[in-house]
Amino acid sequence: MKRRPRIHYTDSQKALMWDRWQKGASMHDIARLFDRSHSSIQRILTENGGIRPRQRKRSPLALTLAEREIISRGLATQLSMREIASQLGRSPSTVSREIERNGGYASYRASSAEDAAWRRALRPKACKLAGRPFLVVRRQTIWSHMG
Repeated sequence: MKRRPRIHYTDSQKALMWDRWQKGASMHDIARLFDRSHSSIQRILTENGGIRPRQRKRSPLALTLAEREIISRGLATQLSMREIASQLGRSPSTVSREIERNGGYASYRASSAEDAAWRRALRPKACKLAGRPFLVVRRQTIWSHMG
């Protein structure tokens, strides 16, 4: 097969891959369905050790897209956070944190806030020290002075 540019598989294509994999099809057979080489689907199938990942689901406590739309409309009509919160049946602090976390009053958009919430909910999380190397260096120098 000739080399082609990388494609990003849709969720339905990935589901088809997993269905075929669970039925015992080889990577070569699955790749032929998409007119690709087996290496193009190998990462998807081996990323979780060949076991289909669980379907992601939202916590019942998390804001929904509909609630984020209400927040967005409330900001557009210049309602206070307390008024928006009372419409949602949520705490004003929940609405405040949602707005601040996703661009503030001027640039809050429900769809981008929804996408960002899904990205922030991904697991596993990176270690906090991994993102703050200056703390690691400082900790090492403190230990060297104590020894």
